[in-house]
Amino acid sequence: MPVHSLRNRSVLAVAGILLAGTPAAYTAPAGGRSPAASARDEPYVETRLLFGTARPDGGPAVTDRQFAAFVDKEVTPEFPGGLTVQDGRGQWRDAHGTIEKERSYVLILLYPESGARGSDRKIEEIRRAYEKAFAQESVGRVDERARADF
Repeated sequence: MPVHSLRNRSVLAVAGILLAGTPAAYTAPAGGRSPAASARDEPYVETRLLFGTARPDGGPAVTDRQFAAFVDKEVTPEFPGGLTVQDGRGQWRDAHGTIEKERSYVLILLYPESGARGSDRKIEEIRRAYEKAFAQESVGRVDERARADF
């Protein structure tokens, strides 16, 4: 089986483990429109990025300070409207077939579906920047349609 297929399956498995039990804070209230319902008329995309902290070369794990600096430099300028970072624990099969268990970060972005094409480019640049900066094989990505209200 090609390495990228294993990686994709592994990323999905990690996403399932990390996302289990996550509350759906963006669901619309039952029974009709709220005063802010017009804000929910536009569909959003929710993107979760899964950042591992262990380095394949055996170097020191990415620290909280390093990750915060990465978010400040690479993510916030592209998504200044807001984001959420959660701590995670995950595992995935690396390119050598080894199952790696590691501390991780889950970065959550919500953005209007109408701007998804531009956001997609920015997200891919963020993924590549993290891979390069911290010698990572991959940064997982999960996209879902959502309704949001702020």
